[in-house]
Amino acid sequence: SHERICQYIAKESGSLVVSVGYRLAPEHKYPAAYEDCLNATQHFLQHLEHYGVDPARVIVCGDSAGGNLAAAVSQTLAGRSDLPKLRAQILIYPGLQALDFNLPSYQQNRGVPLLFRERAVFYALQYVQGDTSNLEEILEGSHIPPDLRLKYRKWVNPD
Repeated sequence: SHERICQYIAKESGSLVVSVGYRLAPEHKYPAAYEDCLNATQHFLQHLEHYGVDPARVIVCGDSAGGNLAAAVSQTLAGRSDLPKLRAQILIYPGLQALDFNLPSYQQNRGVPLLFRERAVFYALQYVQGDTSNLEEILEGSHIPPDLRLKYRKWVNPD
């Protein structure tokens, strides 16, 4: 689905773009997609000389669920000393938090095509558990215990 945009980015930036065709939910639940992206990135980093890539110029990128995967791969590889360090991560409208689907960005964009609030939760549930039976609870925010919500309030809140 992203072949043309990857070709465009490669051509316009003079870069080599590697696009990972990871397994998709609901057939393949978490952590299948993450493992596919992590394994592909590790393999690429271990064989950079084969592709003629400067180890200091590797960036991971993703949009939507792919943005979540790029962030997770970046965090996993950040502590690795046996592989070249990633130069950067580019996250395009990534799905990064599932604590509160009532934050201003979800409210402001609740009717924007492709970013519908309910659809975001539906797909997140498909990815994590393959079951959407608790969708309403998550939209209401009752899936997070009050003590956990308080613990992360510094990072996830409307302010």
